[in-house]
Amino acid sequence: MTTLPSHVPTVAHSASGLEAHFFVRHLWLPVACVLLASALLMGVGGDQWIADVLYRMEGGHWLLKDHWFTSGVIHRVGKWLSTAAGVGVLVLAIVAWCRPRLKVLRWPLTYLAASVALSTSLVSMLKSWTAMDCPWDLSRYGGTQAMIGLFESRHGIAASGCFPAGHASAGYAWVALYFCALALRPAWRFAGLFIGLAAGLIFGVAQQLRGAHFLSHDLWSLAVCWVSALALYCVMLQRPRRVLGLMLLTGNAA
Repeated sequence: MTTLPSHVPTVAHSASGLEAHFFVRHLWLPVACVLLASALLMGVGGDQWIADVLYRMEGGHWLLKDHWFTSGVIHRVGKWLSTAAGVGVLVLAIVAWCRPRLKVLRWPLTYLAASVALSTSLVSMLKSWTAMDCPWDLSRYGGTQAMIGLFESRHGIAASGCFPAGHASAGYAWVALYFCALALRPAWRFAGLFIGLAAGLIFGVAQQLRGAHFLSHDLWSLAVCWVSALALYCVMLQRPRRVLGLMLLTGNAA
């Protein structure tokens, strides 16, 4: 019968405390911020206030809806670039699994490819369920539809499926770089986070300027991408490392 070293309970307790702190910072605090921001944007009318300002700035119509830069470059080319980057990461992951010297990159790259795919897929699925309109569909902004809230019945009215924001998710999905760096080189984690936030912000703002989304649509895309990335990190990267650490402490590792 194997006896645990006397220091193991203390280490385990310390690890439990660190894990709780990790989830406060990476899950509960972000969720609280999203809910508070959502109350301001969707409950108090912040979404409409921002859209009103943009609509007036563009002359009372969505001037940038079909503009070559917002529609052609940021929307179309941006989507291609995000897809190409995802495919590139998947290829690198396959290469890492085939080459022993790249062993350390196997799970982080596999995680990154899986997280990007999961995040964008979840946003697409939610869009089909929520069935909310885009600003350009609403009579307030030159469309034909009345404003219907997220939890209000549509009574058979056709919808555009604009919530959460699909294009922004192609950028925000890359917040998974934060967790990828956390596993590989923690000092790089904020650089990874910046890349994901910057890409999502660029895609999201461009779509808002086109009248395709409200700010809350982008906010919830970010929330879905972040929680998806966190969940996969816990399953694919954090948990195996924790189990290995416990095995090393108890002397059961080979």
